[in-house]
Amino acid sequence: MQNTIRIVGIDPGLRRTGWGIIDTLGNSLRFVASGTVTSDGDMDLASRLCQLHDGLAEIVHSYKPDEAAVEQTFVNKDAVATLKLGQARGIAMLVPARAGLPVSEYAPNAVKKAVIGVGHGEKQQIHMMLKILMPKVEFKGNDAADALAIAICHAHNRGSNRMRQALAG
Repeated sequence: MQNTIRIVGIDPGLRRTGWGIIDTLGNSLRFVASGTVTSDGDMDLASRLCQLHDGLAEIVHSYKPDEAAVEQTFVNKDAVATLKLGQARGIAMLVPARAGLPVSEYAPNAVKKAVIGVGHGEKQQIHMMLKILMPKVEFKGNDAADALAIAICHAHNRGSNRMRQALAG
């Protein structure tokens, strides 16, 4: 007997961290919720990271996901921006890990390939496929849409991730 697995997808960013919650049972996907946690750009870095932490912790507490997936960062030309993004990504991984969830990571190209079938594509293609895969989906903005795509990517890959972990352990 299969159980429904609730997945939170997280698209980390210092200004806006997108989140999306889906339920998966076998091959079926069901939209639960999505949104964006924002930080105040006028505050110091530590306070902004606290805002992201507290916002994500509230999401995890409210929706009680079983697993988490976070997008891997890419290297920017701007080292300072890359470092700040890495710190936001650390928060995005810490919150679900502290809640006892397994956390998987996916490269942006893997997320796009899982959702639109190719590793390079436009945001509009992701938006369109989200609506096809989950007709009741609702999202405001690219960050929430990307987070839902990350959750879908994890839903498609979670079996192979468990196999890899079992072989490594």
